[in-house]
Amino acid sequence: MTKRKGPTGRIMALDLGEKRIGVAFSDVGRAVARSHSIVRRGARRDDFASLGRIAKEEGVSQLLVGLPISLSEEGEPLEEETPRIAWMRDYAAALAEALGLPVRFWDESLSTVEANASLRARGGGRRGEAAIDAVAAAIILQSFLDHGATRGDRAAPA
Repeated sequence: MTKRKGPTGRIMALDLGEKRIGVAFSDVGRAVARSHSIVRRGARRDDFASLGRIAKEEGVSQLLVGLPISLSEEGEPLEEETPRIAWMRDYAAALAEALGLPVRFWDESLSTVEANASLRARGGGRRGEAAIDAVAAAIILQSFLDHGATRGDRAAPA
């Protein structure tokens, strides 16, 4: 019996903010996420150059961008897209094109709250906003990996 080979290469996850971008990576086997760093936002070309260098160093083959998916009271995604989500999609599409990498989106709801709790649980207190952004990116990525989305088992919401 031949095993079906899944996607290879690291995934770079991004938590896009107004001032910073949290960066996290999967392992090559796409099972575990780890926080990496933050990139201070500036002009897109500067952001893309910084993210491109990091992606090349880490052997990235896919981008994952967290989106704040709004849910109805029943827990279903709302159809309306906010200006912030539209900006995030546009930014991610331009980045993907600049780096020549495919991009997927994943729900980032509550990732910053979880990142704060994770840092406190590890005794780090509030190690600064930058640490929160990178940990939030890792939480988004781990959720994506845990749901088997890299194998195509479940379509990522976007």
